[in-house]
Amino acid sequence: MHVARRLLAHGQDVVGIDSLNSYYDPSLKAARVAELRAYPNFQFKQLDIADGKSMTELFAAHRFPHVVHLAAQAGVRYSLTDPHAYADANLVGFLNVLEGCRHARSRHLLYASSSSVYGANTRMPFRTSDNVDHPLNLYGATKKANELMAHAYAHLFAVPATGLRFFTVYGPWGRPDMAMWLFLDAIMHGRPIKLFNNGQMRRDFTYVDDVVEAVVRLVPRPPTANPTWSTEAAGPARSRAAWHVYNIGNSSPVEVLEVVRLIEQATGKSAVRELLPMQPGDVPETYADVSDLEHAVGFRPHTPIADGIARFVKWFREFTHL
Repeated sequence: MHVARRLLAHGQDVVGIDSLNSYYDPSLKAARVAELRAYPNFQFKQLDIADGKSMTELFAAHRFPHVVHLAAQAGVRYSLTDPHAYADANLVGFLNVLEGCRHARSRHLLYASSSSVYGANTRMPFRTSDNVDHPLNLYGATKKANELMAHAYAHLFAVPATGLRFFTVYGPWGRPDMAMWLFLDAIMHGRPIKLFNNGQMRRDFTYVDDVVEAVVRLVPRPPTANPTWSTEAAGPARSRAAWHVYNIGNSSPVEVLEVVRLIEQATGKSAVRELLPMQPGDVPETYADVSDLEHAVGFRPHTPIADGIARFVKWFREFTHL
């Protein structure tokens, strides 16, 4: 939604796709769409990206020159209970996007990968030159698969593709299953908040406006084929094909307990803490090296966590009337 709004404000024509499914409250999704309908250059199509026939018809009708693919079945813990949802949305759905770009001869596909691809890596910060062959959950595995699928299409069919490894994005209009929303909602209602690994998790929280800035700057910069590429000289983040991956993160990990403290400060309310052990599929820390991104587009995420949380709390209280 945030990326669409920025592009619309810049005069671009945007077609937005969403299934509006019930993974979380569809009314929040509908409210996002309503925000975008204020722009005359916006169209909305309610469809499931895993529906091959509908996706084929969509791409045939619009022949999109640029595709920003941010749809997925998200969440680490949910992948433990409904793994098939990840295969449908993240594998079949992504294949349908790739096929659409291939036949429409799209000039650039940007797609959401995730910091989850780093999995068992422990060297900090995470660099795009690192090996990412050891995901710790199915969600991360599907995102690694997306990068590989995009590479195959870049190589075989010259579909220029850029993967975006997002690091814990937060901000207004965000997902209710994310920690920031869960903590704030619980604090506002006086419920205990669950702090896994006893609250000692560290995350590279990245404010949504910084993510949008990175994405919008990358849209007109498709990767180009490099016939002299080798893993030794250029590393695994680029290729002989027109394919590249970037980290999109704030490069400033914050302990979850500090996030709780900042939400308390912004709301004037105290949290009831429930300390719990590490959950299956989680990692203790994420930390992005974004030097490649900064070199490519002259920008790196920079919003301080205290500022981002204050903005999120303000929006949340206005949206929920709390």
